[in-house]
Amino acid sequence: MSNTKLIIEERAADIGNFMVGRLLPFRQKRMVGPFIFIDHMGPAHLGPGQNMDVDMHPHIGLSTLTFLFEGSVFHRDSLGTAIEIKPGAVNWMTAGKGVVHTERTPEYLRDQEKELHGLQIWVALPKEEEECEPSFTHINASDLPAWEDNDVNYKLIAGEVFGKKSPVPVYSPLYLIEIKTKEAKTINIGEHLFGESALYILEGAIKTDGNTFGPKQILVAKDSTLCSFEMEANTSVYIFGGEAFPEERFIEWNFVSSNKDLIEKAKKDWTNDAFPKVPNESVRVPLPQPKSFKSK
Repeated sequence: MSNTKLIIEERAADIGNFMVGRLLPFRQKRMVGPFIFIDHMGPAHLGPGQNMDVDMHPHIGLSTLTFLFEGSVFHRDSLGTAIEIKPGAVNWMTAGKGVVHTERTPEYLRDQEKELHGLQIWVALPKEEEECEPSFTHINASDLPAWEDNDVNYKLIAGEVFGKKSPVPVYSPLYLIEIKTKEAKTINIGEHLFGESALYILEGAIKTDGNTFGPKQILVAKDSTLCSFEMEANTSVYIFGGEAFPEERFIEWNFVSSNKDLIEKAKKDWTNDAFPKVPNESVRVPLPQPKSFKSK
């Protein structure tokens, strides 16, 4: 982006059977607009018997967004949701005052070779919505706005921008945009963006300010309205951002809030097994010990 403020390298994190690339939060940049946490899962090849199994764990004060490039994940939550997500679709779960969920490899894939690749994103809620009732929405890939302009393919995964609106029920002004091109192209979309903005390079490379940046890097803009860059051939990028909140957000383990007391209550409730249960699940992820959850 022609006004790069900060360049963030993807950092590896271990979530069990495979590594993920942690993109946010970062010491120098805790949030971009309402986006507070982003993990790049994979790409990972899992053999027969090697499966993704994230046991019951809680959330408060945020919405989770799951977007897959490859593979499949089966989601269950304490609302009674039981649904498989496949590439291109969106799972949007709003935790509000508290929700519990699991993520697993679907049964029919557990004894097969499979791939897993995608993004796990947390979007903080506005202060007045932090203790709202939890909810879940699944959006099919075909329902997301997608268009082509000058041989560049765009998809609006969440939010409202370019005069288009994603059906994902967000709670504050934001955007998550996929941009793909097979040929080298110059992208100049700053007039459509607002608030804080960042660009994540999934594959390929971009050029800006005389520099070339490759996969697993995030570029944070000084001014989103000046967003301009060159995409090399066969490049895919994701631009995310929106209006920042006036209040600070705190994050500890899976909990996000503008009120530290709510995080402490959530920790006690999880320790005391006071969160709602997920049907057909029995294994709970224990609350990490103090200082075991750190953002680098």
